[in-house]
Amino acid sequence: MNISTVFIFHAKISAMQQGSRKIIATNKKAFHEYLIFDRYQAGIVLTGTEIKSIRMGNVNLKDSFVKILDGEVYLLNCHIGLYDKGNRFNHEEKRQRKLLLNKKEILKIFGKVKQDNYAIVPVEMFFAGSLAKIEIALAKGKKLHDKRESIKKRELERDIKKLK
Repeated sequence: MNISTVFIFHAKISAMQQGSRKIIATNKKAFHEYLIFDRYQAGIVLTGTEIKSIRMGNVNLKDSFVKILDGEVYLLNCHIGLYDKGNRFNHEEKRQRKLLLNKKEILKIFGKVKQDNYAIVPVEMFFAGSLAKIEIALAKGKKLHDKRESIKKRELERDIKKLK
């Protein structure tokens, strides 16, 4: 290895460490339906045609969710479109995909889900260097506000303005 090769290799590693990320897909529906609390980054176990399809941007996180099954974390109902140039070995579009997290993180998430009734929601998918990663979040569902009270307040304010 000469000096220029080492420099280029070091530059690639430092760019990955600095958090340079290219966002592929975001789950806007999650921000509307949930209050987001803690966020975690996880790797995804993918096949060859899946990563090629992700690089083309054929990903939809809209109705996807995360479950913990037998101590492992899985991404369910995430739509990754078929790769156009794929052959008969092309992947299933909505298959169950394993997420890669540390055991401590899995146990921490599992404890919060069981104890505090959090949901685990995928927030965005991105590339960190050349690796596809997903950001998941602990979230609680938003409650619908009672609109009757606000209607009554508006009517009272109108009546007060009319009397003046």
